[in-house]
Amino acid sequence: MRYRDTGDVLEASLEKIEALLTRDYGISGRAIGLLLLQDDDEMASRVEAEEPGAWTQIKGIVAETKARYSDPLSYIIAMRRQEEASRISRTAVEHPLHAEESLKDRLSRIMINPLTGTPLLLLILYYGVYKFVGGFGAGTVVNYMEGHIFEGHVTPWVTRFFTRLIPWDIVRELFVGDYGIITLGVRYAVALILPIVTTFFLAFAVIEDTGYLPRLALLIDRLFKKIGLTGRAVIPMVLGLGCDTMATLVTRTLPTKRERLIATILLALAVPCSAQLGVILSLLEGHPSGLWIWAGVMCAIFILVGFLSSVVIPGESPSFYMEIPPLRLPRPSNVFVKTYSRVKWYFTEIFPIFILASVLIWAGQILGIFNVLVRILEFPVRWIGLPDKAAVAFLFGFFRRDYGAAGLYDIKKAGLLNGQQLVVACVTLALFLPCIAQFLMTVKERGAKTGIALSVFILFFSFTVGFLTNAIMSLTAVRL
Repeated sequence: MRYRDTGDVLEASLEKIEALLTRDYGISGRAIGLLLLQDDDEMASRVEAEEPGAWTQIKGIVAETKARYSDPLSYIIAMRRQEEASRISRTAVEHPLHAEESLKDRLSRIMINPLTGTPLLLLILYYGVYKFVGGFGAGTVVNYMEGHIFEGHVTPWVTRFFTRLIPWDIVRELFVGDYGIITLGVRYAVALILPIVTTFFLAFAVIEDTGYLPRLALLIDRLFKKIGLTGRAVIPMVLGLGCDTMATLVTRTLPTKRERLIATILLALAVPCSAQLGVILSLLEGHPSGLWIWAGVMCAIFILVGFLSSVVIPGESPSFYMEIPPLRLPRPSNVFVKTYSRVKWYFTEIFPIFILASVLIWAGQILGIFNVLVRILEFPVRWIGLPDKAAVAFLFGFFRRDYGAAGLYDIKKAGLLNGQQLVVACVTLALFLPCIAQFLMTVKERGAKTGIALSVFILFFSFTVGFLTNAIMSLTAVRL
C-alpha cells in the first residue's frame, strides 16, 4: 500500500527502514517496516537477531517517527489503511440508485438509529439482563440453589460432618463457621454467584453472536465522544458487565493512551460486573423505584466522571471506525462454547478467590484484624445511613465487590435493611473499590501509581456518593 503524498513522514520512515533490511524474511520489507513501527515484539526480536548492525538505526527511525505524531503509530497506520480502502472502494464499487434493501439491512439500520435503536437497547437490557439474569438467574435459580440445596441439605450435612470430625472450634470454623470455606465461600461462589454469571454469560453470548455489539458501538458513539471515548469503547464496557478484570485487559484495543486511561477509570468505578449486577438486581427485587434510582445514579456517575476525565486528561478527540459484520441468528454451538469457556474461566480464576477470602477472614478473626477493620468501616457505613453489620459486607468488598454484594444479600434476608438503605448500599458498593484481580490488572496495564491513586479516589468517592444519595432520598421523602 503506497500513499500518494511522498513527503509524508510515515512514508519516508518506511522507505528508510526498507532500505536498511537486507535479509529475506519471507515478506516484503515494507510489511516488516509497518510491523516495527507498530511495536511488534516478535518481528523486532527477529530483526535485531538477524541484522544487529542495522537495528540501532532502525530503532532510531522508529523513535523519531513516533515523536512526530501525537497518536500511536498503530492508530495512524490503521487510519491510513482505512483511507486507502475507501479510495479503492469509491473507484471500484457502484451503488445502484434504487437497490432493494434486505430485511437484515433494515434491522441493522433500526439498531444504529438513535430514535429506534435506543428503545431496542432498553428492551434488550430489560429482558436480557433484568428479567433473565436478575429475575431468573438471581431470583429463581439462586433461591433454589441456596434455599433448597445449600440451606436444606449441604450446610446441615457438612456442619454435622465437621462437628464430628474436628473437635476444636477454632479449626472447625475455618470450614463451617460464619465465614467458613464451605458455609460462606463455596455457598457464595456456587449458590449465589454461579447462577448469575452463567445466565449473564449465556445472554451475552447470544447478543454477541448476532452481530449486535458493533451496531451498539455506532449507536452510542456520539454519547461516548462527550466523555473522551468512541463507540469502540463499548466492547470493554460491555465486557465489564461480565468481568471488569477481563475488560481492563481489553482496553488495550483502544487506539490512544487517553482513551485507555478513561476507560480504565470508568471500569474501576461505575461498571458493575455480572455477579455484582445480578446480586444487586436480586437485592432490589420488589423495589422497582429503587432500581431506577440506582440505575440513574450509576449512569449519572458514569457520564459525569467520564466527562470530567476527558476535560482533565490531555489529548486529542478520538476518531472512530469499525467493521460492521452481517446480522445473523445466533448459532447454538457458538453460544454453548462461549458460555462454557467463560463459566470455566470463572471456576478457575474467580472461585479460588472466594476460598482464599474465607481463609483470610478466618485468619483475620483469630488475629483480631478482622474485627478491627470492621470497626473502622462502621464509621463510614453509619455516615451513609446503614446498620453496623453492613461494614462486614464492605470488608468482603475489599476482596471482591460481588463478594460484598453477596454479603448484603444475607443482611437483607435477615431484615436489617429497608428500601432506602438497600438503594444506598447498592450504590455505594457498586462504586466501591475494584476487586483484587482488577486492581492488579490496572497496575499491570496503567502502572502502580495510577492503580493506587485510582483506588484511593474510589474509596472516598463511593462513600461520598452514598452519603449524598441517602441525604437526597431523606430530604425528598422517597418511598420504596
